[in-house]
Amino acid sequence: MATSAAGSPVLVVDFGAQYGQLIARRVRDLHVYSEIVPCDITADEVRALNPAAIILSGGPASVYAEDAPSIDPAIFELGIPVLGFCYGQQIMAVTLGGTVGHTEKGEYGPAPLTLADGSPSSLFAGTPCEQTVWMSHRDAVSQVPEGFVVTSSTDVCPVASMECAERRLFATQFHPEVRHTPYGDTLLRNFLFGICGLEPNWTMDSIVEDAVATIKGQVGGDRVILGLSGGVDSSVVAALCAKAIGKQLTCVFVNHGLLRKNEPEEVEEVFTKQFDVDFIHVHAEDRYAALLADVSEPEEKRRIIGTQFWKEFFAVAEELACDGRPVKYLAQGTIYPDIIESGARKTGGKASTIKSHHNLIPFPEGVHFDLIEPLDHFFKDEVRALGTALGLPDHIVHRQPFPGPGLAIRIIGTVTREKLEILKNADAIVREELDAYNEQLKAKIAEQAAYGESDGLVRCSAGGAEVERPVWQYFAVLPDVRSVGVMGDERTYARPIILRAVESSDAMTADWARLPYDVLAKISSRIVAEVPGVNRVAYDITSKPPATIEWE
Repeated sequence: MATSAAGSPVLVVDFGAQYGQLIARRVRDLHVYSEIVPCDITADEVRALNPAAIILSGGPASVYAEDAPSIDPAIFELGIPVLGFCYGQQIMAVTLGGTVGHTEKGEYGPAPLTLADGSPSSLFAGTPCEQTVWMSHRDAVSQVPEGFVVTSSTDVCPVASMECAERRLFATQFHPEVRHTPYGDTLLRNFLFGICGLEPNWTMDSIVEDAVATIKGQVGGDRVILGLSGGVDSSVVAALCAKAIGKQLTCVFVNHGLLRKNEPEEVEEVFTKQFDVDFIHVHAEDRYAALLADVSEPEEKRRIIGTQFWKEFFAVAEELACDGRPVKYLAQGTIYPDIIESGARKTGGKASTIKSHHNLIPFPEGVHFDLIEPLDHFFKDEVRALGTALGLPDHIVHRQPFPGPGLAIRIIGTVTREKLEILKNADAIVREELDAYNEQLKAKIAEQAAYGESDGLVRCSAGGAEVERPVWQYFAVLPDVRSVGVMGDERTYARPIILRAVESSDAMTADWARLPYDVLAKISSRIVAEVPGVNRVAYDITSKPPATIEWE
């Protein structure tokens, strides 16, 4: 029986679909490993990847357009089960001798679908004859290829799905991968488990086991160096490498003094006491402070911080080489969306060099490492689950998004030790109070769900507005102004703190969180009372767009 291990993936062939990544996620949610590949992949390249199945995504093009993406016809001759969605059905049809026409009426959104009479389709097993599906098309198959049969239709689309069961070729004009197709999950299960004979064995235990084995096989007896930021990606890479190669790994934590309160101590605690690795804590706070003095322009801050990081990092690598411990590999936390967005194609488990990948790391002359990317096939939430499975604490696994330049771009204007101290203390209060608020909301969601009283949303009064979900990201900002205040019958001229709290799912757009007044009041009173140098708190109620989440 076929398996769904990383060596035998389900390939999602991407024709430019807005749902390409969603298809891969739906497959993975069923504990079957999947990868996204570009539509110009050849049959020989597919054969080399040894997939258990292929899914053809949708896409915005017309199959007859001059620049329309196509597919290598030989892929359909490999004997691998294929399932196509929308454009995937259309490209399957025209490639195998069918025709696609432009419908008089487009079909967008929910549509009633009727299964064809006669012998039932194994793809639709366990679903009703009348069901709702999600359509998004203007073109549709008008004549199926030889050997295919029509298995369903809608009022607008006579060929809503087709198949050649003998060759294990299946396709739908609708989108089973979206939640708006109620039986879409059943169709995917039928294809993966019934038609392809796969097993749902891509679990966290198997993922850790496979990743550890891959790292061991790749590294052998050589040494690996990792730039550890304390963020979830680099921390999970460190934990994986530690489990695989132990003391062959050197974690370099460059402390630029711009992390949040207590974070350097938390990172060192985890990677010196919980994992058996060579941990080097580079105290570069003074050097960064000198470099950032009198620098107020945000992009210049970023440039200085990034450039100095690699100087510090490579200085450690050179010291290791001088001590007789040369390093061959550099591990980093590239995740799967990075691979997809860069257009890079991974066709095997070999290490690639840094310059052949994103070319983001400014190697000094004569310096070279081979690259290890243990997370390059994982989405962000999978990385978090992997971190939990590896025993990383929640404060690292569920760390909020945090900019690489750290608090330097949450301090508007120049960065000084005084400003850093103010912002670290204020930000710690913001996170403490909103962490507690989020936990209360999650508890209410769980309680309501347990009693069937809710659709998963908690609604509570927020001064006339409603809060429906826990806050996604929250932090403090220190603007480059002072304001007049009164404290203890005395006039003050101190700094304000800006509170930023947003709701988002992907950071592409975000809305300001409608926090309850009592939560805002507690945060404000605590900051003013506990943080010297602050006499005012303001709340940023601007969404993205027009604003960004960060201030710089």
